[in-house]
Amino acid sequence: MIEIGRVREIARYPVKSMAGTVVDSAALGWHGLEGDRRFAFRRVEDRGGFPFLTASRLPELLLYRPMDFDESTGEPVPTRVRTPEGSIVPLRSQELRSELSDRSGSGVEVMNLRSGIFDEGAVSVISLATIAGIGREAGFDLDRRRFRANIVLDTARTESFLEDEWVGGTLVFGESDAAPAVSVTLRDERCVMVNIDPDTGAKDARVMKAVVKLNKNYAGVYATVVRRGTIRSGDRVRLV
Repeated sequence: MIEIGRVREIARYPVKSMAGTVVDSAALGWHGLEGDRRFAFRRVEDRGGFPFLTASRLPELLLYRPMDFDESTGEPVPTRVRTPEGSIVPLRSQELRSELSDRSGSGVEVMNLRSGIFDEGAVSVISLATIAGIGREAGFDLDRRRFRANIVLDTARTESFLEDEWVGGTLVFGESDAAPAVSVTLRDERCVMVNIDPDTGAKDARVMKAVVKLNKNYAGVYATVVRRGTIRSGDRVRLV
């Protein structure tokens, strides 16, 4: 095992493309962090293979904040959403569906999948070093939320894109041999989501241009779960 650093931040994104929630600890199950990306809004007229409403189509979707979590099902599930204007509405309400339909120009309906609604892998990981390197190239400090990673690592090494070396290996979180672990399967190819400011919805193309220039549009990695358990902020991280 090679010690690579520690967990700096853990985040769940309960509704696809909406704001996330930073937590001190999270249960890692077979379908990623419990409560992560369990909901999405589907464009009802879209018959393609990816019918979900995302911030790449509607940037202000990032400004909607899931809240009031119910854990009676065994994992944290949001029941309401705070809109960009400050209104609080039920997640499954017609009011929210109508608002998103009007903003996007497409009828939508909410979907809930217990196994999660992911682009590639169930867990996404990125290092602070990679975020900092992209920010230097882009010309300004980047908010970690632009990358929407579940786990942000503070690595001992400071070079950017060192995550690429982890593909094919296993990341173990914590001290024991039975600690939670994920198998790193592929690099995370980025989209225009990284250009969007998570607080304002404003776009800045310098971010994605920097990722393309520095690492052919890859930043961070995806992983699948090989051992369940609880991940905590500050956990030691080792690479097998």
